Amino acid sequence: MNCARSHAFGSLLTAALIALLLSLAAGGARARGHSASVEETAAPPQQAAPPQTAAQESSTQQAASSEASSQDEDTADPDERRALGDWDQYFNWTSEGRGHLHRHRHGDTIVNFGADSKLPAGARADAVVSILGSSSSEGDAGDVVSVFGSTRVSGHVQDSAVAVFGSTYVDGAVGGDVVAVFGNVKLGPNADVGGDVAAVGGTVTRDPAATVHGDVQSVGGFMPGFGWLQPWIEHCLLYGRPLALVPGIGWAWALAISLLVLYLGLAVLFRGALTECASTVESHPGTTLIAALLTMLLTPILIVLLCITVVGIAAIPFLLFGLFCAGLFGKAVMLAVVGRRVTGTGRSGVGAHPALAVLIGGLIVLGLYLVPVLGLLLYKLLGLFGLGAVVYTAILASRARRGPQRLAPAPAGGPSGLAAGAADAASAMAGAAPEAGPIPAPGPAPGPVPAAASEPPINAALPRAGFWIRMGALLLDAVLIGVVTSFLHHDLELVLLAAYGAVMWKLRGSTIGGIVFDLRVVRLDGRPIDWETAIVRALGCFLSLAVAGLGFFWIAFDGAKQAWHDKIAGTVVVRVAKGVPLV
Repeated sequence: MNCARSHAFGSLLTAALIALLLSLAAGGARARGHSASVEETAAPPQQAAPPQTAAQESSTQQAASSEASSQDEDTADPDERRALGDWDQYFNWTSEGRGHLHRHRHGDTIVNFGADSKLPAGARADAVVSILGSSSSEGDAGDVVSVFGSTRVSGHVQDSAVAVFGSTYVDGAVGGDVVAVFGNVKLGPNADVGGDVAAVGGTVTRDPAATVHGDVQSVGGFMPGFGWLQPWIEHCLLYGRPLALVPGIGWAWALAISLLVLYLGLAVLFRGALTECASTVESHPGTTLIAALLTMLLTPILIVLLCITVVGIAAIPFLLFGLFCAGLFGKAVMLAVVGRRVTGTGRSGVGAHPALAVLIGGLIVLGLYLVPVLGLLLYKLLGLFGLGAVVYTAILASRARRGPQRLAPAPAGGPSGLAAGAADAASAMAGAAPEAGPIPAPGPAPGPVPAAASEPPINAALPRAGFWIRMGALLLDAVLIGVVTSFLHHDLELVLLAAYGAVMWKLRGSTIGGIVFDLRVVRLDGRPIDWETAIVRALGCFLSLAVAGLGFFWIAFDGAKQAWHDKIAGTVVVRVAKGVPLV
């Protein structure tokens, strides 16, 4: 019994994984098989026969004539062969192993993507295949396969009848296996299966009159089938929209309405946070998109790093759950943004509660989900911007908690010191009058300011470096790293270039190319470059490069002359005066 179950399970896996590939190449394979079969079934060498009578000679001649006629008909046009209607003269039915049926010649192969495939009665095909559709065969076929669809057989199938994410119904002869993966198998009274019958994630229903020569196996029959998914695939997925006004997808509408109720609950419970995230999207849409793309890019890298540390594997589920929650909250944020745009309300005023904005935006978005192509595109964009809004708002809140850095006191002789002295004098005069006495003679004028003090500080107030000069410095750095990697014989130019840049920005504020072109990387808040900023800026360069280098070209069109990695790290590249030391 255990051997029978193991054989059935092996047949199941084999049919589910290989049947589709075999069916796509069935035409060529069967043509070659026909040639080999003709050679194998050729008549044996003639031996000396005893003399025949006249009646025997006449019978022999008729048999030879019938064989020649059969060979001529076998090579005739398929339409002519269909008109004959005699199956036996085109098939060599043999019983091998467990009763598998084999034939020598077929007609065409029917393959459809996003549509149903049907083989009518009296017709024949090497294979009937549907991807995102259902397959049915009333004639004679080699294989009948459906992916995200149902398979129905009422004629002859020489090999296998398979449905992946769908159900299989058989009420005819199947020489091979009958398989349904995440679906049910039903055998009618006329079913005659030469192989195994198996259902994964479904059940097997068998009529008492059905004949099965192999094993019958049901694996995970407690799982529901996926027949309910077929209408959504046909009417929504293939049209590029999440929803449609067609029967059979009530579950999709129920899911969409349930999520809208969840978003309303989030707007009520987290009103302040949702409002802040919505304001972030409205005030920084470009940076929000960059934050979302960077999050999607760095998440797999972070997961790999956590796996390498072994100890960090326990944090991966929490990371993924956090991203899932951020995505849900981000969808609520984007619905609030849409609602605020339509109603024209902001932080205050009548109807300013984010729950009302979420409700209005949700109803509008549900209507747009019905539009082909635009519906699916809108769904993805809302999710992308929503994730970016949550991430970037968290970054801004973290920066705000740190507070502005206290500036160092200015020298007493400088302009700031004079202003402070004047303020102190005014304060003293307001409190009490000074004692009478001789007015001191004016002292000597202050001496000249040292040259070091007259040099302008290197900060974001200096002129910004343009696109071409920055690309020149980057090209020089790339050449230097390329020369180094050529000696090392490693294809890690981009990784080494990013690591080199991060180290140089932290230690010297510029790379060798930047030193040659008098460039300096500075933070917008005036603080020095730390390791966190340098690493984030280096990783951000991969994002600037990933989208066809658009992040670098952004320098030429941005008013602040910032690349995407500059906006992510909060840095700018400035031009310093000639002779200002950078090291």
